[in-house]
Amino acid sequence: MTRTILRSDEFSCPSCVTKIEKALAATPGVTSAAVHFNTGRIEVEHDPATAPVDVLIGAVRQAGYQARPSAF
Repeated sequence: MTRTILRSDEFSCPSCVTKIEKALAATPGVTSAAVHFNTGRIEVEHDPATAPVDVLIGAVRQAGYQARPSAF
């Protein structure tokens, strides 16, 4: 398992947290996802072979938000 940090500047209300967490959790290979509304940080535990970073970003996009990889 790998822990990947994504960032988004598009959060406008706390309801987006649940929406993004559900979209990521439904992605094959993702074991957990936590969205931090105040910082725009999205932490994802995943199998990189099944769910590479571009798939994670795609899941966030499907939920209606943009995200990008972040080092921290």
